[in-house]
Amino acid sequence: MSKARRSNDWGFPRWRSYDASRETVAQRECDRHGCGEPGLCPAPKSPNSPDRWYFCQAHAAEYNKGWDYFEGLDKEQKAERAKAERQESEGYAEASHYGWTGSGDGSRSADEMRALELLELDADADFAAIKKAYRAKAKLVHPDVKPGDEEAATEFQKLQLAYEVLRMGEERRTWRG
Repeated sequence: MSKARRSNDWGFPRWRSYDASRETVAQRECDRHGCGEPGLCPAPKSPNSPDRWYFCQAHAAEYNKGWDYFEGLDKEQKAERAKAERQESEGYAEASHYGWTGSGDGSRSADEMRALELLELDADADFAAIKKAYRAKAKLVHPDVKPGDEEAATEFQKLQLAYEVLRMGEERRTWRG
């Protein structure tokens, strides 16, 4: 009598017979010449074509860097397609009205993100951190601290504008919510 082998398939039903082989599964390699990495990232060979290249992650990033979504379209067609894309994605922007999104995930405008960058803060910084960073930076370049320094005055004005943009954005979010 032969000794029974233990199976790694512990659940029921068993998906294969008891004596089925455990052969390795062939894995697709990256389609980039000379690369031996697994090709797990599909990429279209041409627009509107079902044929795909299969790249490793590094070569997929390289391929996508040069991809032009509007290639081959004239100016009017590009504008029409961009308009259609915006209309399709309007629901996501509308969802922010209901407070389903938080800061750092698209609820802040591009101006607010530039203001946070000027204050050297992360995208998900709360308003208390914004106020603290603004005051610390404003103290360094305030016209009373550095009288007659034009560069410090322009930096102070930038900080004031950044704080005002962030304050108005915060008021807008708290008013809606």
